[in-house]
Amino acid sequence: MFLMNRKQKTQKLKVNKSTVVNENVLAVKQILKRFFLLKMANKKLKLKRLHGQKSAQLKRMIKPTDSRLKEADRKVKKSRTETERQAMEKPQASSAMFFQYNTQLGPPYHILVDTNFINFSIKNKLDIVKTMMDCLYAKCIPYVTDCVVGELEKLGQKYKLALRIIKDSRFERIKCLHRGTYADDCLVQRVMQHKCYIVATNDKDLKRRIRKIPGVPIMNVAMNRYVIERMPDAFEPMAKK
Repeated sequence: MFLMNRKQKTQKLKVNKSTVVNENVLAVKQILKRFFLLKMANKKLKLKRLHGQKSAQLKRMIKPTDSRLKEADRKVKKSRTETERQAMEKPQASSAMFFQYNTQLGPPYHILVDTNFINFSIKNKLDIVKTMMDCLYAKCIPYVTDCVVGELEKLGQKYKLALRIIKDSRFERIKCLHRGTYADDCLVQRVMQHKCYIVATNDKDLKRRIRKIPGVPIMNVAMNRYVIERMPDAFEPMAKK
């Protein structure tokens, strides 16, 4: 009996010790939580104070009506009236465009020819009108502007053959009203005004400019034939090849 009482006492002591340890751990956790919460609260208070100081500094700025300012600095800029505001100039959308689809394109095709397109055609030994018709499977009317003729004349005697080809009766001549003989600007302006043209060129810069204009196809020389780019599906015979 004496031994049993001793064992029970030792067990009770162990249980009491474990409960005391658990209580101490819980108390430490609660103290740490409070400490962290106080830290966070202090940080928030500091941020609020800084924000208040900044707003106070902004309020301290001198107003334009202050007597300490000079007359030149005191003038307040008035807002522009509707008449003084700059008018936004936007190009009028062409009536030929149905979204990105150009309804004015169709046989017979009107093709504006660039200087380098003629030179590439001669190098590849291609008949311009015939190869255009083979490409589009329809009647094609090539157009040459005064700028293109002027550029070819400036290039000298090496390009006499190109000038002779242009003077063919199948080529239509378009008069230019602008100054100079720079053909790229002329072709771009003409295409923006009239959406019925296809531009035939191998010039990378001119292609880049024309791609920005919606609904204008580009024809170029590639692999000893003419290739059409950005043609509507209804009039694109070369797309399947």
